[in-house]
Amino acid sequence: MTSSADRWAELALHPVRIRILRSVAGARRTTRDLVVALPDVPQATLYRHVATLVAGGLLEVAEERKVRGTVERVYALPAHGAALGPAALADASAEDHARWFTAFVSSLLAEFSRYLSRDRIDLVADGVGYQQVMLHLSDEEFADFAAELAGVIAPRLANRPGPDRVARLLATVLMPVDPAPATGTAATATATATAPPPTADPAPEPGGADQS
Repeated sequence: MTSSADRWAELALHPVRIRILRSVAGARRTTRDLVVALPDVPQATLYRHVATLVAGGLLEVAEERKVRGTVERVYALPAHGAALGPAALADASAEDHARWFTAFVSSLLAEFSRYLSRDRIDLVADGVGYQQVMLHLSDEEFADFAAELAGVIAPRLANRPGPDRVARLLATVLMPVDPAPATGTAATATATATAPPPTADPAPEPGGADQS
């Protein structure tokens, strides 16, 4: 029997499947909806990935309805979600995390490339940004930070798609870094950004391995 970690790893190595799950998150979608949401993915490829996600338990058929003599399926995320939980993360090897993180970064690159291919881009008006900052926090301060950030993000995760809402991808990476060599002066924060991001970055998929 395939473990939940194995199923999640298979998902993480396919950016198209990540996009499908992101499209279904917070809503119910038919294959027709997904074709519209992912116009650059061939329909045959899209159907194959949807079938794989259903077979793997990461997508479920929430409803079946008759449309013009055929049965149309409506897909949704299962109640348990599609994220790798803390227990599975604890059992994962360094090689597993390297593969998953590669898939995560590849997915971000693909999303940003699609944004840059638009006829018109305006990073400031669109609220697009990316940056790195160094935070110096004790374990207690980090726990407070995580709780405060979750308090800001969690209520907004319940927002459903609407005509006045823009889907915005928020991705985070948090990790400890090796201490900088002592120079007699305090370490300075480093940042690279084309435009200030509208918020700090949390992780839509809990457990420390963000696959947005």
